[in-house]
Amino acid sequence: MSYRSLTWLGATEGYLKLLDQTRLPGEVVYRECLTIEQVWQAIKALCVRGAPAIGVSAAYGVILGARIHQEPTLEQLKQATDYLRTSRPTAVNLFWALDRMDAVAERYFKQLPGSSLVDHLLAEAQAIEAEDVETSRRIGEHGATLIPDGGGVLTHCNTGALATADYGTALAAIILAWEQGKRFRVYADETRPLLQGARLTAWELQQRGIPCTLICDNMAAQVMKEGKVQLAIVGADRIASNGDTANKIGTYGVAIMAKYHKVPFYIAAPQSTFDLTLPDGCSIPIEQRTADEITNAFGKRTAPEGVEVYNPAFDVTPAELITGIVTEKGIISPVSHENICAMFSSQCA
Repeated sequence: MSYRSLTWLGATEGYLKLLDQTRLPGEVVYRECLTIEQVWQAIKALCVRGAPAIGVSAAYGVILGARIHQEPTLEQLKQATDYLRTSRPTAVNLFWALDRMDAVAERYFKQLPGSSLVDHLLAEAQAIEAEDVETSRRIGEHGATLIPDGGGVLTHCNTGALATADYGTALAAIILAWEQGKRFRVYADETRPLLQGARLTAWELQQRGIPCTLICDNMAAQVMKEGKVQLAIVGADRIASNGDTANKIGTYGVAIMAKYHKVPFYIAAPQSTFDLTLPDGCSIPIEQRTADEITNAFGKRTAPEGVEVYNPAFDVTPAELITGIVTEKGIISPVSHENICAMFSSQCA
């Protein structure tokens, strides 16, 4: 693979290098983030996106926020993590990673005085990145068992190496199945309004030589009706304890279509995407994006001036529409609070 979504360059005085995903597929451009503000803006502007990649990037952002102080206090570290938490509200991996960085800071001030706080923060951020790479591979290994040899797979939004530190979640299953010798075709929803499927998923699959057919979002039902799709698999940004899943807007519709056409519908996500403090999807915060993403996407006006716009970035798919959830620990099926707790017993009350 010739590209990476993110790379930390250097030691504690280093910086975060991000592949600017707003410029793909036309240009491969990297953005250097030297300050915490630049990391915040990169997350907010979708230069880096995908729940796992957001979490890893935010962890590195904490280092940039810490080192502006000669000897940062715990309060100053908390200000940095709180600031990064405001970048995007739905992807729980962001908060999970920042909670880990907070825990390192608290442990440092209680138990490790005299050592370098920034060294400890960098080690934790690197651990989060390394864990994400391993987690993605395990998700891919479990998910690859589901991919039909000789069939068709539909996916929505982007869930590959661009959305994680490496491999991906739903796309990891597709990639590893292809590497194992299975042959199939991927149908990639374009994913309105920002076209992550068209710009990113189709590009990633081309880079790997995996056959991909791009379709508009409103073509998915017809493709299923024609029998071209035997499996649908997507990622997630937050999963409640009962299995209700928030993912890119349009996912709920894909799940409904899959149910009607008897196509198995799977979620692929790491344990860090589960928010077991939430009983169901009604409590998942849904990010609202600006109107111009719909009316003036990519610099061309496609709607009249002054029209009212509703632009939620995510929707929530009820657990009863999900055939199973692929995690690094295995596949949860059927999807229920009891089965999720059985998989992640240490996290359940």
